[in-house]
Amino acid sequence: MAALAAIRSDATPLMAKHPAHVFRPLPETLSRWEASGVDTTLFRVGVALAGHRYSGHGLAKLLPFERVVIGSESSRPGAFGGFHHPDQGYRHFQMMSVITMYGPMERRSPEDPASALLDLLRAYTHDCLHYGSRRRYVEVAGVPVRTQYGINYRRTGGQSYSAADRQESRSTRNLGIVMEGACDKEARAITRQAAEHFGLTEPPDVLGALTYRDATGTLTAEDPDRSATVPGSEEQTRYMAALSGYERAVNRRYTHFLDEFAPGEESECHARLLSAVISGDATALGTWLDDRHGPGSFAGLFRTPEYFDA
Repeated sequence: MAALAAIRSDATPLMAKHPAHVFRPLPETLSRWEASGVDTTLFRVGVALAGHRYSGHGLAKLLPFERVVIGSESSRPGAFGGFHHPDQGYRHFQMMSVITMYGPMERRSPEDPASALLDLLRAYTHDCLHYGSRRRYVEVAGVPVRTQYGINYRRTGGQSYSAADRQESRSTRNLGIVMEGACDKEARAITRQAAEHFGLTEPPDVLGALTYRDATGTLTAEDPDRSATVPGSEEQTRYMAALSGYERAVNRRYTHFLDEFAPGEESECHARLLSAVISGDATALGTWLDDRHGPGSFAGLFRTPEYFDA
């Protein structure tokens, strides 16, 4: 615990990975945006929706705003931020979330406030679930090692409970992908609800429309292919490639997993998965799967034979 506390007291190594960006705590960022004329009500209402929705899954506390830093005012020409910016997200050792402002990052406030607030809401509510997932650490040679995250496990030698999916896989058998997909499905549902509440529609340009659909979980089957042809800068092109790759490798595979193992009961299976991730107890989920697919379904689906190798 002392080692973890020391790690969590200093977040500068996380921000040092992005030396061109200026990072500020989320409360300060929101205040600066509001001072420049941006109405942040959409984000604050979305956070309230998340608190209510997540409490139903057993999550009593959202990620504190003070544990979130937002990057902007980049000195790198053409810098482009958002959910798919490289090397951002929740960091469990530091218990902090690193997020970049959606859109051109050389600015102090967003070029498109509505899109930036939706992107921020999706990123924050996504990371709230990572923050709220059960974790277990053990000490190995004086170093804290995570052996459990949600319903996923890792031996102290590094062997993961699940094997990585094959590149061509349509569905998933990897617990990391299942949990990531479950977190993003929830975050996108909240973002979509907030967008509908405020009467927002997708921007007219192709890049804006695709990122809106991505944040709200309304991408079509053809959209990941369209993202590769979106005109823009080099960083925007990379961003679109990351969006497409994440949609295929995470969200589509999670959707196919639910279709495959909970046909007609996708929503219930998803809710049970989330509750298990937050509590760290897969017993009820395992029983639910066993009732539908036979005994030992959880281990049969997810555990790689190499997990208990000597």
